[in-house]
Amino acid sequence: MRALLLTLLLPLHLHAQQIAPTWTVERANDWYDELGWVSGSNFNPSSSVNQLEMWQAATFDSAGIERELGYAEEVGFNIMRVYLHYLPWEADAEGFKRRIDTYLDIADRHGIATMFVLFDNCWYGDAELGEQPEPIPGLHNSGWLQCPRYAEVFDTTRWGVLEAYTRDIIDAYRDDERVAIWDLYNEPGANHRPYQITPLLTEVIRWAREEDPSQPLTLGLWVHQEKHKPGMQPLMDLMRANSDVITFHQYGSLEDLKQRVSDYASFGRPLIVTEYLARGNANHFATHLPFMREHNVGAINWGLVTGKTQTMYAWGSPLGAPEPELWHHDIFRADGTPFAAQEVEVIRAVNAGEAVDYLRVAPVAKRRR
Repeated sequence: MRALLLTLLLPLHLHAQQIAPTWTVERANDWYDELGWVSGSNFNPSSSVNQLEMWQAATFDSAGIERELGYAEEVGFNIMRVYLHYLPWEADAEGFKRRIDTYLDIADRHGIATMFVLFDNCWYGDAELGEQPEPIPGLHNSGWLQCPRYAEVFDTTRWGVLEAYTRDIIDAYRDDERVAIWDLYNEPGANHRPYQITPLLTEVIRWAREEDPSQPLTLGLWVHQEKHKPGMQPLMDLMRANSDVITFHQYGSLEDLKQRVSDYASFGRPLIVTEYLARGNANHFATHLPFMREHNVGAINWGLVTGKTQTMYAWGSPLGAPEPELWHHDIFRADGTPFAAQEVEVIRAVNAGEAVDYLRVAPVAKRRR
């Protein structure tokens, strides 16, 4: 009932307003100047089908994390975007934070900063602790989970737990130099209508702002134009207005990336792409990464090591499909073998600051062993 009342009473003009003051443009740019250009991946170890399998004590794979972040270090990556989930925190907050510390220690040894994602509105809405399902052959992200669960977006009796999780995690790492930035909510509106998600999203922003971490807060813009997903513009405006740093997802062509960078540059804040790489959509390292380095736009692709999330398959791939000739996301196999050696050379060169003519480097066209 409270969620319904919040929805009905929420003024329309709030959708484009700040919930609480964001960083000034000057502070945000000073932060980015000190941090430096960032390049990396969204990271989930190949042994984990979802966030719960990554973070639960029984399946937390510190050895795999150590090995796979080593691959990232070898190509010069300096940041990972990592999803958390409130359920392991609710079950054992101190144990969960110890595992977060272990992860951060490993990443720091490899020279890698972390962007944590607190909530996610994508994929399956029935998360449960315990043994997680095996991946469904051929299916992209067959076990990925929403956070919170689908019904909890409306269930205000559970919001106290979500608030405590948000505040505790941010408070624990608010001054931790290993944490670069907080991404509060991945793709709100993906599995709920904008008016359904806005009340909880508004509260998440408020909780995080009141903790006042030393790191910036952001909400990744994932719909660029109203025509792509009607009804989303007020939600995107709310997210942008409450971001210290402008982050966004980009799975289209280089021309589309150029247009988005041009549009978002008008806000005067640092820009970071927090999801890209969709080879079948003409979205490649060879085309996109040099451009982002040249324009000081942070670059975080989807997928470091292919594994149980199976994100080498494209969205909508048929069940039981064989390994695709052209991987959709991801860079390495679990043993460190790259999908395409030429891609790894491009990544390494761009991350090292070497000149790469993105108009002359051919993108991958088929599987490389």
